[in-house]
Amino acid sequence: WFLFQPRNPSCPPCIGSWIPWVGAAFQFGKAPLEFIEQARSKHGPVFTVFALGKRFTFVTEEEGAEAFFSSKDLNFEQAVQQAVENAVSVPAEAFYQNHGTLYSMMKGKMGPSNLHMFTGTLCRELHEHMGHLGTKGAGDLNDLVRHVMYPAVVNTLFGKGICPTSQSELKEFEEHFQKYDEDFEYASQMPECFLRNWSKSKKWLLKLFEKVVSDAERTNPSETTSKTLLQHLLDNLQGKHLAPNYGLLMLWASQANAVPIAFWTLVFILSYPSIYKKTMEDLTSVFGKAGKDKIEVSEEDLKNLPFIKWCTLEAIRLRSPGAITKKVVNPIRIQNFTVPAGDMLMLSPYWLHRNPKYFPDPEMFKPDRWKEANLEKNAFLDSFVAFGGGKHQCPGR
Repeated sequence: WFLFQPRNPSCPPCIGSWIPWVGAAFQFGKAPLEFIEQARSKHGPVFTVFALGKRFTFVTEEEGAEAFFSSKDLNFEQAVQQAVENAVSVPAEAFYQNHGTLYSMMKGKMGPSNLHMFTGTLCRELHEHMGHLGTKGAGDLNDLVRHVMYPAVVNTLFGKGICPTSQSELKEFEEHFQKYDEDFEYASQMPECFLRNWSKSKKWLLKLFEKVVSDAERTNPSETTSKTLLQHLLDNLQGKHLAPNYGLLMLWASQANAVPIAFWTLVFILSYPSIYKKTMEDLTSVFGKAGKDKIEVSEEDLKNLPFIKWCTLEAIRLRSPGAITKKVVNPIRIQNFTVPAGDMLMLSPYWLHRNPKYFPDPEMFKPDRWKEANLEKNAFLDSFVAFGGGKHQCPGR
């Protein structure tokens, strides 16, 4: 029915297919950024993709960014609720009941002023798991980053020994989590019956988190400063039977951005000899020569290493998500189009971060461009939207 309706000239051009409900899902899912690029060059900066029974309207230039972050005709919670239900089986009523409270808690506990509380534990964990690597040899950098960061981050946020720690258990845990993470984007939009292996890994992880939550509740201290992030979540959660589901969501959120960004930051630093040299000089100036002692990194040390922070932000700029989303609850005007209620409005950080007006030589890895940002006040460069904007910025920042 949808395909044979005459196009409303006030709506953005729409890309579908002859397959009802599925629409352009296969072409889009196969290579999303290429698909967006082709659609953009053919239809202009605003266009709609019909896929999996939904309309996704993309805004790839700055004209739509202001409306995306400030318009009251858009809703973030409604955009992500179905994805959360598909991904971790949290029903809509519980999601709306908990989202505001848990978001505020997460933003407070993980805010810049509190991050120093995690650095000691994180340093010890990284030393321990990097110690397993030995001192020579070659391997896949992405595997290396994952193997080190999975246990280090899990033990820091959830408590030491809460998740599997023996090498055999850890291997099974990593395999299931990797499968869960790889297909998360598809699974958040599609019925679970289409993704049998993903569904199997999800069930395994939820079963694991029943034990994780039980252990965390049993050891939950009364002193606030001694609690892990998972224990803070348990204290604030309404509907305790959903604790394993929210625990899995927290695990995914803590890894899905941190692992790839750590990987890409290292890739970019190692790919440019002058940047690598500058990085090593900075590290030596703060910590002395490598190889003597285990380095303890304090918040003060990090303030003396701005170049590494610039490298990280530049890696995030170049490897940001293809799109972030909100739901259109009332028709909204963008450029010369009216985007109807019910559409998912998709803003593309990937394209905004390649706008030469804000980022000269946009495809180049240039950490020095971040000199202009006021990072002391946690302010990024104009048009940098990797963590979203407005009141619903990603706590992962």
